[in-house]
Amino acid sequence: MGVVSYNKEDVKLLARLIRAEAEGEGQLGMLMVGNVSVNRVLGNCLDFKKIHSLHQMVFQNPGV
Repeated sequence: MGVVSYNKEDVKLLARLIRAEAEGEGQLGMLMVGNVSVNRVLGNCLDFKKIHSLHQMVFQNPGV
């Protein structure tokens, strides 16, 4: 059971993000990137107010 809603494409997208951001950091580094990603979807703060899905998190536009 996931903490955020997701579909098959969201999982693929998140996997690509994790690999791009932390492939050289090992399993712990990749796990941390995944945790930060989910926290951005769950967080309700000024920086992440309009993020409600993994897709929105991956394609977020900083400062907008």
